[in-house]
Amino acid sequence: MKFHQLPLLKTIQLNSENWLSSPGVIGTIVLMFIIIFLGVFIFLKRLNRYVDFLEKNTTDLTEEEFQRRLINLEEEDVDNILELRQQGFKTNVKPSNIAETSSKYIGFIKKVINPKNPLFDEKTKSAIKIEISKELKNIIIWYLSAAVVWLIFGTLVGQYVGMKFVWPEMDSVSWLSFGRLRPVHTNTVFWGWASMAMIALGHYVVSKTSNREIFSYKRSKIAFWLMNSSVFIGNLFLMGGVNNGGGEYREYIWPVMALFAVGLILIFLNFYKTVATRKISEIYISNWFILAALVWTIVLTFIGYFPDYQDGLGETVIQGYYMHQGVGMWFMTFTLGLVYYFLPSTLNKPIYSYSLGVLAFWTQMIFYTLIGTHHFVFSPLPWWLQTVAIVFSAGMFIPVLAGSTNFFMTMRGSWNHISKSYVLPFFLTGVIFYFVGSVQGSFQAFRFTNYLWHFTDFNVAHSHMTMYGIITFLMWACIYALLPKITGVEPPQNLVGSHFWLAFIGLIAYMISLMVGGTLKGLSWIEGHPFIESVILMENFWIWRAVGGSLMFVSHIIFGYNFYLMVRKKKKVQLPRLQTIQHHNQINS
Repeated sequence: MKFHQLPLLKTIQLNSENWLSSPGVIGTIVLMFIIIFLGVFIFLKRLNRYVDFLEKNTTDLTEEEFQRRLINLEEEDVDNILELRQQGFKTNVKPSNIAETSSKYIGFIKKVINPKNPLFDEKTKSAIKIEISKELKNIIIWYLSAAVVWLIFGTLVGQYVGMKFVWPEMDSVSWLSFGRLRPVHTNTVFWGWASMAMIALGHYVVSKTSNREIFSYKRSKIAFWLMNSSVFIGNLFLMGGVNNGGGEYREYIWPVMALFAVGLILIFLNFYKTVATRKISEIYISNWFILAALVWTIVLTFIGYFPDYQDGLGETVIQGYYMHQGVGMWFMTFTLGLVYYFLPSTLNKPIYSYSLGVLAFWTQMIFYTLIGTHHFVFSPLPWWLQTVAIVFSAGMFIPVLAGSTNFFMTMRGSWNHISKSYVLPFFLTGVIFYFVGSVQGSFQAFRFTNYLWHFTDFNVAHSHMTMYGIITFLMWACIYALLPKITGVEPPQNLVGSHFWLAFIGLIAYMISLMVGGTLKGLSWIEGHPFIESVILMENFWIWRAVGGSLMFVSHIIFGYNFYLMVRKKKKVQLPRLQTIQHHNQINS
C-alpha cells in the first residue's frame, strides 16, 4: 500500500524556524497588544479624572479644611457668614456666585470632593429604580444566587486544580485527582455559573421587551430545581469517578444531563410563549438571539448524547460539534442577546444599527455551526472536512466584525463615562474580548497555528479568553447594570473597582503566561525534544497561571459579597403595638 504525503507538507515546512512569519501567530500577537492597550486606556482614564479632581480642588475647600477653619472662627465671623447665607437664599443667589463676589467669606463650600481612590469609581447612586413584579424579581434573584454559588465553587475547584500543576504532591485522594476535578471545574462554570446567570437575565429581558409578565413562573421554578440538581448530582458523580468518558464538556452522564435538558425545554417554552403573546408588534433583536440559543442547545444536548453517533471517528466529529456549539451557540449567542439590551439601556441610547444586528445574527447561525472540527486538524478526519471547518472559522470574521462594530458605535461618545461608571468598564472589556477572542480563535484554526498550539496550554488560555473575558465579564456588566435598579441598592464602588481590576489583571497574567508557555511547548515538540522537557519548561508559566487564577478567585469572592449587599433583605424595625399608640398620641398632643 502506498501512502501519500499530506498536501500541506508538500508546500509548507512545519518547523520552529518560520513560526513567527505565520499570519495566525502575527495576528494573535497584534490582538494581545489590543488587550494590553485596553487596560492602559481604562487606567489612564481613571488617572486623568483623578488629576482633574486634584486640580479643581486647589480652588475649593476640602471638607476637612472647612471644618478646621469653622472651628477657629470668631462668633462675629460666624454671624456674618450666616447673615450672608440668609441673604443668598432670600435673593435666590447661588452660594457659588456669592463666594465669587465675596471671597473673604471663607465659610462657603462650592463643591466637596474627596477622590481617595483614583482607580475605582466615583459614581453617585442611581435615582432610577425599576418597578417589576415580585415574582419576576424573585426568579431573577433565585437564578443569580445559584449562579454566584456555582461561580465561587467552580473557580475554587479550578484554582485547586491549577495549583496541582505547581505542587502535584498536594494530595493523594482519588476524588481530588486532576482527572476528576477538572471536569467538575469546567462543567460547574459552564452549566452552573454562566447558564444560571444568562437565564436569570434572560427572564428580565424577555419580559421587558415583550411588555408583559413571564408566561409561567411555575415553569421557571421547576426549571431552576432541575438544572441546579443536574449540576449538583453531576459533580458528585464526577468526583466519584462516574462520567461520560471521552466527551469534553459533556462528562455528565446522560440521565444527569437529561435533567438539564428538560429544564432548558421548560425555559424555552416559557420564553417563547412570552414573546408570542407580547403586547408590542416588533420582536426585539435580543429575543432573536436568546430563543435561537435555547433551540440550538436543546438540539445540541440530544445530538451530543445520542448513542448511534458515538462510534470511532463519528465520536470525534460529534465531540467537535458539541464542544463548539456549546460555546458559540449557547453561551455566546445568549450573551450577545443580553448585550443588545443592557448596553443601550445602560448608555440611555438606542443600539447603533438594527441591520448590523440582523447581519451578525444570521451569519452567526450560518458559520458557527460547522467550525467544530477545526480542533481536529491533522487527525484521521477527512481532509475536506477539516478544510470546511477552517473556511467557516474564517467566515466568523463577518458576525464578529458586525457585532463588535455595532457595540463600539453604540458606545461612541461615551468614552468619558468610563471614568465615572462601574458598569461600562465591564462592558468595554467584554466587547473588546469578544472581538479579540473570536478573531484569535479564527487565527488558531489555520493549519500551521493549529499544528503549533494544539494539545498545549495555549488552548487553555484561549478558552479562558472567551468564556471568562467575554461571557463572564459581560455577565458581570449586565448584573451590575440590573440589580441596583430592581433592588434599589448600589454596591460599594471601591469593592466593584477591586472586583474589576483583580479579575482583569488576573486574567491577563493567566492568559499571557499560558500563551507564551504553550507556544514554547509546541516549538519543543516540533523540534522533537523529549516530552518531559516541555513539562519542565512549563514550571514557571504554571506558577504565573496560579498567581493569575488566585487574583481571579479573590475577585469572585468580592463579587459574591457585592451581590449579597445588593439583594439582602433589610430588617424592618417594628415598634410594639402599645409603644406605637403612645408615640401616636404624643404627636397628636
